[in-house]
Amino acid sequence: MLLRHGATEWSSSGRHTGSTDVPLTDQGEQQARAAAAVLGRVLRAEPVLVATSPRQRARETARLAGLGVPVGDGGLGGGEAVVWEDLAEWDYGAYEGLTTPQIREQRGDDWRVFRDGVAPGGPGQPPGEQLDQVAARCARVLERVRGDLSGGDVVLVAHGHVLRVLAAVWLEADPAAGAQLLLDTAAVCVLDTEHGVPGVRRWNLTPDLLA
Repeated sequence: MLLRHGATEWSSSGRHTGSTDVPLTDQGEQQARAAAAVLGRVLRAEPVLVATSPRQRARETARLAGLGVPVGDGGLGGGEAVVWEDLAEWDYGAYEGLTTPQIREQRGDDWRVFRDGVAPGGPGQPPGEQLDQVAARCARVLERVRGDLSGGDVVLVAHGHVLRVLAAVWLEADPAAGAQLLLDTAAVCVLDTEHGVPGVRRWNLTPDLLA
């Protein structure tokens, strides 16, 4: 299962938020708490593994959603979630903190992150990642959890773009297909298999759907 973090000031304004460690807003905290009800509907039992991005917006979402207190990279136990660097959001390089209209104005084209990637960061900026690098991280995450999937549900708490890439990798599709998998803040997704074929059972389940 996938859970995107709750709203932040940057996500609400459309700013690309990669390595910048912004907190949840009050709305984001409310969304994270409400996500617990969605998880309660789709989880078959207590998850055998909960892993989160190292960014506070993901770690706090995991905690508020009742998935445990995130700790260091290691095993799960005592109501703890593990923190995996590979679940961090896409590193946007020179585009960190900018909106899509701002980036398009700079470039003079109809830039799309899944198609065109990012510009490397300059001095004092994040280095930046291209789609194939993000997809490689997602493949490592999936390889890491495959052994746990036979024992029960796994929950991954992370960010919009990296989770969309991860879903595309799970489907054995082109990672660029993540562009078509729209994902709201605090949304839950269920990935599954049927007769050994990877698929999507639920996508973009948000707390308001339970109202």
